[in-house]
Amino acid sequence: MFSANHQKFIEMDELSLQKVPFFFIIDFLVDKVEIFKENEINENGLLIDFQSFSNTEKQEALNKKTELKSFPESLESFQKGFDHVQRNIRLGNSYLTNYTRKTKIETNLSLEEIFYHSQAKYKVLYKDFFVFFSPETFVKIISDKIFTYPMKGTIDASLENAAEVLKNDKKEKAEHYTVVDLLRNDLSIVADDVKVDKFQYIDFLKTHQKDLFAMSSEISGNLKSEFKGKVGSIMQKLLPAGSILGAPKPKTLEIILEAEGFDRGFYTGVCGWFDGENLDSCVMIRFIEKEADQLYFKSGGGITHMSKLEDEYEEMKNKIYVPIH
Repeated sequence: MFSANHQKFIEMDELSLQKVPFFFIIDFLVDKVEIFKENEINENGLLIDFQSFSNTEKQEALNKKTELKSFPESLESFQKGFDHVQRNIRLGNSYLTNYTRKTKIETNLSLEEIFYHSQAKYKVLYKDFFVFFSPETFVKIISDKIFTYPMKGTIDASLENAAEVLKNDKKEKAEHYTVVDLLRNDLSIVADDVKVDKFQYIDFLKTHQKDLFAMSSEISGNLKSEFKGKVGSIMQKLLPAGSILGAPKPKTLEIILEAEGFDRGFYTGVCGWFDGENLDSCVMIRFIEKEADQLYFKSGGGITHMSKLEDEYEEMKNKIYVPIH
């Protein structure tokens, strides 16, 4: 369905079948697949901090106040792509489209300082290129069982009864149902007995500007025999990640490419660590990229027929933060 770097996926399969640990990074369009064996990670200027793996050193406390200024596009500029997405949803071409933007930012921190001092479930620094601090797991594989944890729906945690409001918000709920459904279908390609173990549980995300609640679910299945031990084949079938694309996938991808007008690159791609037995991977969101000497923060959210322009614009801006506190 998507142009894929087949040779690299075969290489990933060979390594995982031989139980050789490696780290991989795959861009949004599944055009670039990079693989690093354990001894190649440091020499390629990668810093990784996952729950299951880290190659970082203890750092001194940050002795300066975090400054982050963003320069978001105007509402009118945001609206152009938003309207294009909404038109396609009304035409029935998509029922959920993840619409993202690229915002110029200025900060007094280096990418390395952001990496070391931000707090997140998954952090990666690709030297002089990008840093991200993602709360979102893509898939985990533990003893031939595969898990995914779609995260859709966020709210300012300081609002009254925020968690309840989020759980009962019609638009957020619809979006969450759609993504759960999409990822259940995706997992069924590589696994049997796929089921939703936990539905709509709330995660707490602490950020410098404000605290957020995010809504997640847990889906699991048992890997089909032809996919056991084959990390590359599994990734090839599941990508691009449904939670940052939308549904149905092929048509929604076309809409995104028309609406966004910038290259996502590695943003909203996935990366993962295979330890020789199990896999932990994440979606590369909360993403800062360096182009020449300018920094850009890439962020966005899911659009459905219920989405309101101003709310989506605010959500895109709300996600521009660095979790340093």
